[in-house]
Amino acid sequence: MKQMVGLEDAVNYYLCPKFEKTFSFLGKKWNGLIIDVLLQEGTMRFRELARQIPKCSDRVLVERLRELEQDGIVDRREYPESSLIEYSLTEQGQELAPIMHSIHTWSEKWYANLEK
Repeated sequence: MKQMVGLEDAVNYYLCPKFEKTFSFLGKKWNGLIIDVLLQEGTMRFRELARQIPKCSDRVLVERLRELEQDGIVDRREYPESSLIEYSLTEQGQELAPIMHSIHTWSEKWYANLEK
């Protein structure tokens, strides 16, 4: 499907695999909140992160963190001398900041009357 923008310009609306990949992890339940919390709070331990997203079960949070780690968005750091494990955003994850900001701005405008 193509739409003519100008006489010589055509926009191709076929789904781009990169676009699909991006929305597959951003659109998955809890991923956006996990990314948003890590953007706002920085490096966190699992319990700290779980407290920030209380409706997400520990099992699902572990699954989502693993998936985000595999996608290169979250970094999981273990400390061999202790049981300490910390989660933070990778450089790739940090680059989502302007996108998340835009989503906040859009949602404040269009969902202003929505209760928490």
